Order: sequence, then C-alpha cells, then structure tokens
Amino acid sequence: MTSHWLRGRKHQHHPYRFGWCNASKSLSLIVAEQFGTLAHLYPGRIDLGLGRAPGTDQQTARAIRSDFMEAAHSFPQEIEKIQQYFSIENKAAKVRAPIAEGTAVPLYVLGSTTDSSHIAAEKGLPYAFASHFASTHLHNALRIYEQEFQPSEFLEKPYTIAGVNVLVADTDEEAEKLFTSLIRMFVGVLTGSREPLQPPTEMTEELREIFQHPTLQQMLRYSFVGSKQTVKKQIQDFLEETGVDELITVSTMHNLKDRLKSTRLLAEIMKQVNEGR
Repeated sequence: MTSHWLRGRKHQHHPYRFGWCNASKSLSLIVAEQFGTLAHLYPGRIDLGLGRAPGTDQQTARAIRSDFMEAAHSFPQEIEKIQQYFSIENKAAKVRAPIAEGTAVPLYVLGSTTDSSHIAAEKGLPYAFASHFASTHLHNALRIYEQEFQPSEFLEKPYTIAGVNVLVADTDEEAEKLFTSLIRMFVGVLTGSREPLQPPTEMTEELREIFQHPTLQQMLRYSFVGSKQTVKKQIQDFLEETGVDELITVSTMHNLKDRLKSTRLLAEIMKQVNEGR
C-alpha cells in the first residue's frame, strides 16, 4: 500500500509506511512487541492501524485465535491495552512490552462499517476507511466520525483516510487490461475460489458484463483506472466528494514492473493534485 498526504499545498509520498493489524485475531501484548520492534528498526516509518475485523474467513481466524469473536466485541478495550503498552508510564506495570515503551508509534482506527467511526471519534484517533473494497458506508462513516470526534492527547481535530484502488498506465486501454486481474480476484472472493492473482487479459465482453454486477460494482466503486490524465480527474473528484486528508492506494497487479510504474505515475499525479490545491 502507498500513502499520500494532502496537507495544504504540500505533497508527501510514503510507500509502505503503514502497519496493519486486526486486533481481534492478535494478542495486544504481541502486537505491541512486534510494532515496537519495527519502530526501532525503521524509526519514523511505522504506524499501527487497528481493526477488529478478522481479516480472513472465520475458520482461519479461529485457528489463529480461538476467542477472536470475543476480542472483536472488546475492541475498544484492546486499543486501550495497546496504548498502555506503548506508553512510557508502563515501565512500572507488571505486564510489559519493554521494546514498545516510549516508541510513540501513531495509532489509527481501521474500519469498513460505521461501527468503527464511533470508536475512532470517541478515542480521538485518526480514522482510516477501507473504501477500496467496502464503499457502501464511506460517507456515513466519515460524517459520524467528524460529528462525534473528541479531541485527545493524540489528535486535536479529525483526521480521515480513505482506501482506493489505483492502476495507472500510459493509456486507458493498457490500464483497463491490468484491471482485469483485480476483477478476477474479486470474483474469486465472491465465489469462494482461492487462486493466485491471475495475469491480465484483454477486457472481453464477458468480463465487462461480470464487472457490471451490482455487488462487484459496489465493491470496486472507488477504483481509479486509466492514464495519468484520467486517474488525476478521478482522484480530484473523489477528494472533492469526500474531503479526506489522506489516501491509501492499493495497486493490485500481476507484474511487479507494472505496479512500480503505476506507483511512480501516481506520485506524479499526486504532486500535480497538491500543487493545485
């Protein structure tokens, strides 16, 4: 994933800056130890996004953590535990993650429904919404978060992040072809077919028809696909529509060279977008 800040007229490009964690399937102490270690290895580059969804099917989630459902219901308390393990004051506690204490790893609340927006607002934490696959509740979640936000020691005012799929190529046609891998991947998710990411193909009429299915359209609604000019317009419209502070982009492509090229072109787009803000 790639993060793009949209602060004033400045643009920052931070590839692979985020850390993600599903709190419902990971023990808080272990999370603190792991991300505390990362913070020492890569100072200033590690953030911790906390979500309560299992991030996988229920059978796998149970194999990882048998009480994951209970942990999901106690998500707010899990956040507090992790905050405590990262605090310098925890040095006097009986249960510690010494490597995490005082590392000041920023915490973000992740979500794909409106439930998470209430939690992020109440705790005064930045809020990241997974609109790159769950677009239905994006606007309601952002509205709830901003209306209910309570300033905290971590954040004075709301800070919002939205996930989007971005595939940039030299031409619209080339980007559309790369997009076929993502379409097939989501069809596999919906049908329960677990296969490796497939190479891109021509956008056939059959694929176009499949992509028009309401469920697929809803899941991939915020997919910006095309040339630099095309994607720039799509991103500008999205920013105008949502007012988010930051984008997290996902570029699911079969070929690493295509992904790297898309990321480079996207960085150029974001520089132009920010220069015009």
